[in-house]
Amino acid sequence: MVQITIEVSDELAQRLEPFQDRLSQLFTRLISATLPGMTASELGLPVAAVEPPPTYQEVLDFLVSQPTSEQILGYKVSESAQLRLQTLLEKNREAALSASETSELDLYEQLDSLMAMLKIRAYASTYPKQDRLPSV
Repeated sequence: MVQITIEVSDELAQRLEPFQDRLSQLFTRLISATLPGMTASELGLPVAAVEPPPTYQEVLDFLVSQPTSEQILGYKVSESAQLRLQTLLEKNREAALSASETSELDLYEQLDSLMAMLKIRAYASTYPKQDRLPSV
């Protein structure tokens, strides 16, 4: 394996500190996103480094299907995705996650935030302001 040294500002170094054990993986994703059209093997990367987890693909497929607001409001990931998340959360509680599992759990958190925002917007567009519950 080749080692590459880069210089970054002190501020960036502080921001990257929590991700030190995953920098290689983060750079792999950056490279694969920056050089679209190139396969992992053409980049000299393992396929697993650039292939998203199945749940990511599942959510992406749902969004590409151009769901209605009602479909967005009712969307839930598959049972297998929920089981995988439960497994990762349990391993996280036991402090037994590998670096790739930590990245996968981070991705689940991002997907959860994205879907929550989509559901809020779908709800707002589906139910006029006067039909919503009063705020407390």
